[in-house]
Amino acid sequence: MTSSPWPLRVGSLLLREASVGDIEHLLTFRNDPAVNRFMLRTSVDPETFRREWLAVSSSDTDFSCVAELDANVVAMGFLDIADGMGQPGMPRRTEGVIGYIVDPEFAGKGVATSLACGLLRAAFGHLDLRRVTASCNADNLASVRVLEKAGMRREQHGVEDSWHAELGWVDGYQYAILAREWQAIHGRSTQRS
Repeated sequence: MTSSPWPLRVGSLLLREASVGDIEHLLTFRNDPAVNRFMLRTSVDPETFRREWLAVSSSDTDFSCVAELDANVVAMGFLDIADGMGQPGMPRRTEGVIGYIVDPEFAGKGVATSLACGLLRAAFGHLDLRRVTASCNADNLASVRVLEKAGMRREQHGVEDSWHAELGWVDGYQYAILAREWQAIHGRSTQRS
Protein backbone atom coordinates (compact mmCIF):
# COMPACT_ATOMS: atom_id res chain seq x y z
CA MET A 1 0.00 0.00 0.00
CA THR A 2 1.27 3.46 -0.92
CA SER A 3 1.76 5.80 2.03
CA SER A 4 -0.24 9.00 2.28
CA PRO A 5 1.30 12.21 0.92
CA TRP A 6 -0.40 14.16 3.72
CA PRO A 7 0.24 16.36 5.60
CA LEU A 8 1.61 18.83 3.06
CA ARG A 9 1.86 22.59 3.43
CA VAL A 10 1.15 24.71 0.34
CA GLY A 11 1.46 28.39 1.09
CA SER A 12 -0.99 29.15 3.90
CA LEU A 13 -2.91 25.87 3.42
CA LEU A 14 -2.29 22.65 5.26
CA LEU A 15 -3.43 19.62 3.25
CA ARG A 16 -4.12 16.67 5.53
CA GLU A 17 -6.18 13.54 5.89
CA ALA A 18 -9.76 14.15 6.97
CA SER A 19 -10.64 13.32 10.55
CA VAL A 20 -14.00 11.93 11.59
CA GLY A 21 -14.81 15.38 12.98
CA ASP A 22 -14.21 17.04 9.59
CA ILE A 23 -16.71 14.96 7.67
CA GLU A 24 -19.87 16.68 8.93
CA HIS A 25 -18.44 20.10 8.03
CA LEU A 26 -17.47 18.85 4.55
CA LEU A 27 -21.00 17.59 4.05
CA THR A 28 -22.51 21.00 4.84
CA PHE A 29 -20.84 22.64 1.88
CA ARG A 30 -20.78 19.56 -0.40
CA ASN A 31 -24.59 19.63 -0.54
CA ASP A 32 -24.86 23.43 -0.82
CA PRO A 33 -26.74 24.22 -4.08
CA ALA A 34 -24.43 27.17 -4.85
CA VAL A 35 -21.36 24.94 -4.55
CA ASN A 36 -22.99 22.25 -6.67
CA ARG A 37 -23.96 24.51 -9.56
CA PHE A 38 -21.37 22.92 -11.86
CA MET A 39 -21.06 19.50 -10.24
CA LEU A 40 -22.36 16.42 -12.06
CA ARG A 41 -23.51 14.97 -8.73
CA THR A 42 -25.50 17.93 -7.40
CA SER A 43 -25.94 16.31 -4.00
CA VAL A 44 -24.64 13.30 -2.15
CA ASP A 45 -26.29 10.90 0.25
CA PRO A 46 -24.91 11.77 3.70
CA GLU A 47 -24.34 8.14 4.75
CA THR A 48 -22.56 7.28 1.48
CA PHE A 49 -20.47 10.45 1.79
CA ARG A 50 -19.42 9.55 5.35
CA ARG A 51 -18.60 5.97 4.35
CA GLU A 52 -16.50 7.11 1.36
CA TRP A 53 -14.46 9.56 3.47
CA LEU A 54 -13.91 7.02 6.24
CA ALA A 55 -12.58 4.56 3.61
CA VAL A 56 -9.91 6.95 2.28
CA SER A 57 -7.34 6.09 4.95
CA SER A 58 -7.35 2.41 3.95
CA SER A 59 -7.41 2.96 0.17
CA ASP A 60 -4.35 2.50 -2.02
CA THR A 61 -5.82 4.61 -4.84
CA ASP A 62 -7.82 7.38 -3.11
CA PHE A 63 -5.72 10.16 -1.59
CA SER A 64 -8.47 12.68 -0.88
CA CYS A 65 -7.64 15.33 1.69
CA VAL A 66 -8.96 18.40 3.42
CA ALA A 67 -7.45 21.87 3.17
CA GLU A 68 -7.07 23.76 6.41
CA LEU A 69 -6.52 27.51 6.68
CA ASP A 70 -5.93 29.06 10.10
CA ALA A 71 -7.25 25.89 11.79
CA ASN A 72 -10.47 25.93 9.70
CA VAL A 73 -11.30 23.28 7.10
CA VAL A 74 -12.00 25.35 3.98
CA ALA A 75 -11.98 22.80 1.14
CA MET A 76 -11.74 19.17 0.14
CA GLY A 77 -9.36 17.83 -2.46
CA PHE A 78 -9.56 14.65 -4.48
CA LEU A 79 -6.60 12.72 -5.84
CA ASP A 80 -7.30 9.30 -7.29
CA ILE A 81 -4.72 7.02 -8.87
CA ALA A 82 -5.80 5.33 -12.09
CA ASP A 83 -4.45 3.29 -14.96
CA GLY A 84 -3.90 5.09 -18.24
CA MET A 85 -4.75 3.75 -21.67
CA GLY A 86 -2.46 1.39 -23.53
CA GLN A 87 -1.72 -2.01 -24.89
CA PRO A 88 -1.03 -5.08 -22.76
CA GLY A 89 2.06 -4.71 -20.60
CA MET A 90 1.43 -1.02 -19.95
CA PRO A 91 2.62 0.18 -16.54
CA ARG A 92 -0.26 0.40 -14.05
CA ARG A 93 -1.20 3.15 -11.64
CA THR A 94 0.69 5.90 -13.45
CA GLU A 95 -2.07 8.50 -13.72
CA GLY A 96 -4.00 10.67 -11.33
CA VAL A 97 -7.28 12.52 -11.43
CA ILE A 98 -7.74 15.60 -9.24
CA GLY A 99 -10.68 17.71 -8.15
CA TYR A 100 -11.64 20.10 -5.39
CA ILE A 101 -14.62 21.68 -3.67
CA VAL A 102 -14.19 24.91 -1.70
CA ASP A 103 -16.38 26.12 1.17
CA PRO A 104 -18.20 29.15 -0.34
CA GLU A 105 -17.09 31.31 2.62
CA PHE A 106 -13.53 30.95 1.30
CA ALA A 107 -14.18 31.12 -2.45
CA GLY A 108 -12.21 33.66 -4.47
CA LYS A 109 -9.30 33.74 -1.99
CA GLY A 110 -6.84 31.47 -3.82
CA VAL A 111 -7.79 28.35 -1.84
CA ALA A 112 -8.69 26.29 -4.92
CA THR A 113 -5.50 27.23 -6.77
CA SER A 114 -3.29 26.39 -3.78
CA LEU A 115 -5.20 23.15 -3.25
CA ALA A 116 -4.85 22.14 -6.93
CA CYS A 117 -1.11 22.90 -6.80
CA GLY A 118 -0.78 20.83 -3.63
CA LEU A 119 -2.62 17.91 -5.21
CA LEU A 120 -0.27 18.07 -8.20
CA ARG A 121 2.78 18.31 -5.95
CA ALA A 122 1.65 15.19 -4.07
CA ALA A 123 0.86 13.37 -7.33
CA PHE A 124 4.22 14.03 -8.95
CA GLY A 125 6.36 14.05 -5.83
CA HIS A 126 5.22 11.58 -3.23
CA LEU A 127 3.10 9.34 -5.49
CA ASP A 128 5.50 9.52 -8.47
CA LEU A 129 2.71 9.66 -11.07
CA ARG A 130 3.39 10.28 -14.74
CA ARG A 131 0.26 12.26 -15.72
CA VAL A 132 -2.64 14.00 -13.97
CA THR A 133 -5.99 15.11 -15.39
CA ALA A 134 -8.86 17.29 -14.18
CA SER A 135 -12.20 18.14 -15.74
CA CYS A 136 -14.58 21.07 -15.43
CA ASN A 137 -17.65 22.53 -17.03
CA ALA A 138 -16.63 25.08 -19.69
CA ASP A 139 -18.99 27.63 -18.14
CA ASN A 140 -17.25 27.28 -14.76
CA LEU A 141 -14.75 30.06 -15.39
CA ALA A 142 -13.42 29.93 -11.82
CA SER A 143 -12.32 26.30 -12.27
CA VAL A 144 -10.90 27.05 -15.71
CA ARG A 145 -8.71 29.76 -14.11
CA VAL A 146 -7.68 27.48 -11.22
CA LEU A 147 -6.54 24.65 -13.48
CA GLU A 148 -4.66 26.99 -15.80
CA LYS A 149 -2.98 28.81 -12.88
CA ALA A 150 -1.92 25.40 -11.56
CA GLY A 151 -0.05 24.86 -14.85
CA MET A 152 -2.40 22.39 -16.50
CA ARG A 153 -3.09 22.59 -20.22
CA ARG A 154 -6.49 22.19 -21.84
CA GLU A 155 -6.41 18.91 -23.76
CA GLN A 156 -10.02 18.40 -24.65
CA HIS A 157 -13.09 20.48 -25.36
CA GLY A 158 -16.15 18.25 -25.22
CA VAL A 159 -18.96 19.92 -27.13
CA GLU A 160 -22.28 19.53 -25.30
CA ASP A 161 -20.85 16.54 -23.46
CA SER A 162 -22.90 16.85 -20.27
CA TRP A 163 -26.37 17.82 -19.13
CA HIS A 164 -26.87 20.81 -16.79
CA ALA A 165 -30.25 21.19 -15.08
CA GLU A 166 -30.41 24.98 -15.69
CA LEU A 167 -28.34 25.38 -18.85
CA GLY A 168 -29.20 22.24 -20.85
CA TRP A 169 -26.39 20.56 -22.78
CA VAL A 170 -23.09 22.24 -21.92
CA ASP A 171 -19.47 21.94 -22.97
CA GLY A 172 -16.76 20.47 -20.78
CA TYR A 173 -13.00 20.82 -20.64
CA GLN A 174 -10.36 18.28 -19.68
CA TYR A 175 -7.00 19.52 -18.46
CA ALA A 176 -3.78 17.54 -18.03
CA ILE A 177 -0.15 17.91 -17.05
CA LEU A 178 2.79 15.51 -17.24
CA ALA A 179 5.38 15.06 -14.51
CA ARG A 180 8.09 16.48 -16.78
CA GLU A 181 5.96 19.59 -17.43
CA TRP A 182 5.40 20.05 -13.69
CA GLN A 183 9.14 19.69 -13.13
CA ALA A 184 9.91 22.27 -15.84
CA ILE A 185 7.48 24.77 -14.25
CA HIS A 186 8.72 24.23 -10.70
CA GLY A 187 12.37 23.51 -11.41
CA ARG A 188 12.71 20.62 -9.01
CA SER A 189 12.62 16.87 -9.09
CA THR A 190 9.23 15.22 -9.16
CA GLN A 191 10.59 11.98 -7.74
CA ARG A 192 9.65 10.69 -4.30
CA SER A 193 11.68 12.25 -1.53
